[in-house]
Amino acid sequence: MDLSTIIGIGAAFGLMLMAIIQGGPLTIFINVPSILIVFGGTFGNTLVHYPFSDVFDAMNVAKKTFLYKEIPINSLIVQLMEFANKARKEGILALQGAMEKVDDEFLKKAMQMAVDGQEPETLRNMLNTEIEYIQIRHGKGAEIFSSIAAYAPAMGMIGTLIGLVQMLQTMGDPSTIGPAMAVALLTTFYGAIIANVFCLPMAGKLKLRSASEVLTKTLIIEGMQSILSGENPRIMEQKLHAFIAPKLRDSIYNK
Repeated sequence: MDLSTIIGIGAAFGLMLMAIIQGGPLTIFINVPSILIVFGGTFGNTLVHYPFSDVFDAMNVAKKTFLYKEIPINSLIVQLMEFANKARKEGILALQGAMEKVDDEFLKKAMQMAVDGQEPETLRNMLNTEIEYIQIRHGKGAEIFSSIAAYAPAMGMIGTLIGLVQMLQTMGDPSTIGPAMAVALLTTFYGAIIANVFCLPMAGKLKLRSASEVLTKTLIIEGMQSILSGENPRIMEQKLHAFIAPKLRDSIYNK
């Protein structure tokens, strides 16, 4: 569970609600026509732009902003070093038993390929292909949220124009000015909330998660290729240190 995402969304909505309640009842910010224009229009535009399957997949990818479990790079390097020493002493087939202790599916797949006798370059090419498609899926998810962030304020502006037209046509009846102005202002408000409190931060977080996941998987490929090549574990360790900040490398040397 990613606490920063939960705390961020909670703080954004919570503080806004506090400010709204301080100025009056919350019900004045609820307007059904505005909701229909912004939410319905945004959803419809998104389906025009993307196939329904892509939109559904984006919702699944969005779970990574809440349920992503990041693998500590330090721990991963230490684990790969243990596998390297084990393979060097007992042979590559010794990794078969070590796979039971591995939780990461990508690392487990790489180990299985090594045990099956894949050549180092073949292993790299196959796993790099998988990384490329992971990047495509994650990139599309972030792109869809960025598109929603563009459509929502646009629909808010359309709702504002609708409300202003309704207001101008009924200026002779003061009782209709308030509801028309509510539609005009609240549609802009809803569009801004969808874009700036939800979709843009989600798109940004998905890009960060994707970059972090690609870094981890690339490190796994480098490590497993070194193990298959029979590279000296000390040289392999120095190669893997390139993936982390210099200030973190001493802690690995001291283990």
